[in-house]
Amino acid sequence: MVKDFSLVSGKATLSGVEAGEGPALVFLHAGVADRRMWQDQIAAFAGSHRVIAYDRRGFGETRYEAETFSHVDDLLAVLDQQGITSAVLVGCSQGGRIAIDFTLTHPGRVGGLFLVAPSVTGAPRTEDFPPAVEAVLELLEEAEEEEDLDRINLLEAWLWLDGPASEEGRVGGPARDLFLVMNDRALHAPDPGRETNPAAFPVAYSRLADLGVPAQVVWGDADFPHLQQRCVHVVQAMPQALGTVIPGTAHLPNMEQPETFNGHLREFLEGL
Repeated sequence: MVKDFSLVSGKATLSGVEAGEGPALVFLHAGVADRRMWQDQIAAFAGSHRVIAYDRRGFGETRYEAETFSHVDDLLAVLDQQGITSAVLVGCSQGGRIAIDFTLTHPGRVGGLFLVAPSVTGAPRTEDFPPAVEAVLELLEEAEEEEDLDRINLLEAWLWLDGPASEEGRVGGPARDLFLVMNDRALHAPDPGRETNPAAFPVAYSRLADLGVPAQVVWGDADFPHLQQRCVHVVQAMPQALGTVIPGTAHLPNMEQPETFNGHLREFLEGL
């Protein structure tokens, strides 16, 4: 049975769900989604693990007042208040960045990392995109200048769900409907305040070799080219990391091909 929970961290009341019993498995959502992006994974792994997913500040049902805050501290609050001493972290995009930062700060609390197209604190910025990708990014910039949130939502679905070089609408059905609902809520959310990172890792990108836990990095071959290259770098830089490409998917492979994604995650967990 999936149970709702809420807990306080600073001026935020974090909203989440948990299910199952066993080793802790914590899911950290992307920056264009919320905890609902993991619904297929929660159902698949609740029989073998204690699964937890929560909405960060600015997403989903979490409520907050603007303040200087740390996503790492919020994740620590979730683990502490849920009585979890160690967990495997599954993080997608921004969720992957938080998983990496948390592991660098609290290495004893993490038993493994399953990173899905992760952002990385301090990674080099990319300004050079293929023409087809640049064309969509220009449309997004125009929509942002006009503050057209509905158009931004549709374009971000194209970029992150379909893939920037794919045809718009490549991914349809329930996955697209859920993306648009989740991202619409995030686009309309109040400003949560300034995010700060613990001083221990101002540049996580240069400290990937310090991540000594078992890890797997997963990405889709329809994602942004520079993000695919970053994933390769992360695999090469981390001492215990393996890399896996899921063909025919973009930035959110767990939503596009949940059974394939779940198979890779299950194999990783069985190997710990």
